[in-house]
Amino acid sequence: MFKPHVTVACVVQAQGKFLVVEETINGKALWNQPAGHLEADETLVEAAQRELYEETGICAQPQTFIRLHQWIAPDNTPFLRFLFCIDLEEQLPTTPHDSDIDRCLWLDAQQIVNAGNLRSPLVAESIRYYQRAERYPLSMIGAFNWPLS
Repeated sequence: MFKPHVTVACVVQAQGKFLVVEETINGKALWNQPAGHLEADETLVEAAQRELYEETGICAQPQTFIRLHQWIAPDNTPFLRFLFCIDLEEQLPTTPHDSDIDRCLWLDAQQIVNAGNLRSPLVAESIRYYQRAERYPLSMIGAFNWPLS
C-alpha cells in the first residue's frame, strides 16, 4: 500500500515580505516555509497552526488554502504537502520553539525564489503559487465528523 508522508506548510506574508525558517541539515543552512508533519490527533489546519508556532513563535491560523502538492523527494520519499496562506498586517518578531530551527527571516519573493539553499524546490514553488493569488476557503479541506474538535 502506498503511504506518502502528509505535511503542511504556510506561506506567511507581511508588508511584501515572506517568512522563512532556517535550519541546518548536514552542515548546510537551508530555508523552508514553516512546515512539518501532520500528527494523528489534529486536523490539517491545526497542524499548520502548530507548526507555525513551533517553528516561529507566531500564533496565527491559516486564512486560506493555496494548493496540494504531491511530490517525491530526491531520496524517493513520497509526500502530500498541504499549503496554506497567512497574510499578516506587519512583520512579527519570531522566537522558534523547535530546536531544529536556527532562525527566521523576512525576505522578498525574489530572494527566496532565486536562493540556492532551499530545503526543497517546493519552497520556491509555494511562493510562485502565492503570487498567482489562487486561494481557496479552508472548508475545501474540512474534517468530516472529526471526533477531536
